[in-house]
Amino acid sequence: MEAHRLKDYARLLIETGVNLQKDQDLVITSPVENYEFVELLTQVAYTHGAREVFVNWMDVKIDRYKFLYASQETLGRIPGWKTRFYEETQKEGAAYIRLSGTDPDALKGVDPNKVMIYTKASGEALQDYREKLMNNENTWCVAAVPTTAWAKKVFPDELTETAVEGLWEAILRANRLGEMGSLENLKVHGEALRKRVEYLNGLELKSLHYTNSLGTDLTIELPEAHQWLGGEEKRRDGVVFMANLPTEEVFTLPKKEGVNGRVVASKPFVYSGTLIKGMALTFKEGKVVDYRADEGQEALKNLIELDKGSCYLGEVALVPHESPISQMNILFYNTLFDENASCHLAFGQAYPGCLKGGETMTKKALASQGMNTSMAHEDFMVGTPDLKITGIDSQGREIEIFTMGNFKVKL
Repeated sequence: MEAHRLKDYARLLIETGVNLQKDQDLVITSPVENYEFVELLTQVAYTHGAREVFVNWMDVKIDRYKFLYASQETLGRIPGWKTRFYEETQKEGAAYIRLSGTDPDALKGVDPNKVMIYTKASGEALQDYREKLMNNENTWCVAAVPTTAWAKKVFPDELTETAVEGLWEAILRANRLGEMGSLENLKVHGEALRKRVEYLNGLELKSLHYTNSLGTDLTIELPEAHQWLGGEEKRRDGVVFMANLPTEEVFTLPKKEGVNGRVVASKPFVYSGTLIKGMALTFKEGKVVDYRADEGQEALKNLIELDKGSCYLGEVALVPHESPISQMNILFYNTLFDENASCHLAFGQAYPGCLKGGETMTKKALASQGMNTSMAHEDFMVGTPDLKITGIDSQGREIEIFTMGNFKVKL
């Protein structure tokens, strides 16, 4: 990939993703395979005014060995230094960039119960850090970089070098950084998302009803104080940032106990290194009461049973089938991209900002408004070319939100 395009991408993550401020610390988490891009990202951060850059390296092969050979007792123990690192950097006002590039098959054949033990222990140890991020107390951004294993999963018929180059091209295009792209393209897109958010908030919706040919027939009630978000987010002090790059979604939260019916996932997704494919869920009063998956059934069970809130939903997101990422016709096996090609829902934790005034509410107040809490927040895709979504507004009127997979009203 051309050096100038990689530098544009690095600038996008620093300037728009976390909107790094002068003398602010930056924490980067990345697959070790991508050290060259992380070096570039670090250089861009320092030239942009970073005080200090910290890098956490990930290696899925090492993780795999840990799950294969470490004891359950070891997997359930999260070292105190790891928790303290996030506590201290958060207190210092650091920004966080996480570069996703995990092999979707990294933990194939690993005992899912051992993965669950580690996932639960990690979730409990870092719960305060994650809650503060979801409450936008720090700027943060999840983006992606290709790894060879991920690229070969997406483009299995290509030579490794060609597959990696093809995945880089797809990532840049998804972020509106095509060969003739510029950082300004995302600003224009952000304005379009803002208009969509204003439109949806103006409808004062009480519920959404989803139907499609896969068998989805799901009703989702929305809290009275809900609000739609999308595109730019704001830190507590007003600094704007983009938590996901790319982003095509507008989203809100469901009423915790207001989800009823059946939903069928339209794409596979990866949870804790295991691919879950062919998923169908049945909800009653918000809770998953029946579930199945053609592949990854045990991983799905562990997700739903992770804690008291992981069997409820925490996010409702709308993405038109005509979105640029959807039109690539690529199954990325990476939720960051697949969720931006499709309407999606999420198990678990809701974003406090999806309630009016939610960022300053107590946990008790948030719960009273219908917000779900959990260590989990896992997106899964439900959008299809024939998806229909009908809203009911505060006056009881039906409003077509989606027809044939796209927004009914074009803005």
